[in-house]
Amino acid sequence: MAQAYTPGLKVTPHTQHRVRRILPISGTVLKSVGDRVRASDVVAETFMPGNITPMNVANMLSMPPADVPECMLLAEGDTVEDGTILAQTKGIFGMFKSTCASRAAGTVETISNVTGQVIIRGTPLPVQVTAYVSGEVVEVIEGEGVTVESDVCFIQGIFGIGGETMGPIAMACENPEQELSADRISDEMAGAVIVGGGRVTGDAVRRAIQIGAAAIVSGGLDDADLRDILGFDLGVAITG
Repeated sequence: MAQAYTPGLKVTPHTQHRVRRILPISGTVLKSVGDRVRASDVVAETFMPGNITPMNVANMLSMPPADVPECMLLAEGDTVEDGTILAQTKGIFGMFKSTCASRAAGTVETISNVTGQVIIRGTPLPVQVTAYVSGEVVEVIEGEGVTVESDVCFIQGIFGIGGETMGPIAMACENPEQELSADRISDEMAGAVIVGGGRVTGDAVRRAIQIGAAAIVSGGLDDADLRDILGFDLGVAITG
């Protein structure tokens, strides 16, 4: 595995730190400048468009695409549930009618007389951004998010796996030269961010997962252990 070197990583017991928390698309900011927030507090939210379910109504009812609109029982913008009847043929003398039911819940987005397809747009998906650190909102970016300022113990890393998480800090080593091994992780560290060691072993990572720790912050991890934990080889990347 290639080696990567980067200068300037910061470790300090106390500093003033600012974090910008921004939505992926425009939405609603829920906090104002001066508000005190906890790490888990939602500071902004928005809704992503739901998934689409295309339905080839013309094919399902064996009719030309141009005939689909007049057979529809619902219009664009109407709400449907999974199994709701979307369209129905006129049948023969009012009998032998065929129907087409929705395969998803959502809203009728489009009805095409060219392709004969009906598009069902699923329920909007909520997206929320939390403060990530406890502190004070010092800036509001309208429609996007906030900047939170906090007095923190700051341990900066260069590489990580997994998503954002939070928890109380639990020190597992007495000095940076010690190895963070599995026997240094106790059941009391469940839900905590475990910190320590010039190197963390693969067994220690598995032990942390077993007890339900939130995260591990350490000086390093052997590439063989990382590959064994992930189940695949991961290339080196430097960000920031």
